[in-house]
Amino acid sequence: MTIINVKSKYQIVIPAKVRKAAGVEVGDFLEAGFDKGKITLTPKSLLDRELAEALADFRAGRTSGPFETHEALMKHLKGAVRKYRTKRRS
Repeated sequence: MTIINVKSKYQIVIPAKVRKAAGVEVGDFLEAGFDKGKITLTPKSLLDRELAEALADFRAGRTSGPFETHEALMKHLKGAVRKYRTKRRS
């Protein structure tokens, strides 16, 4: 068990060993709680991280559509794949 210090503004640093064991990375969200005299920090699920990334993409304008038909969607996707492959080869 590692002892940590509560800084001004009630900030703490999660020790590297604990972060790694919990799989916590920069930008992750933790749920803070208090139960039976203990403060708990619980990492949110991977789905929450993916939703945050999707929201960031949306806010940055990295979206496509809406499409009127599935053919229009497929045409767009094939073009995007072609563009990605061309860019990757350069």
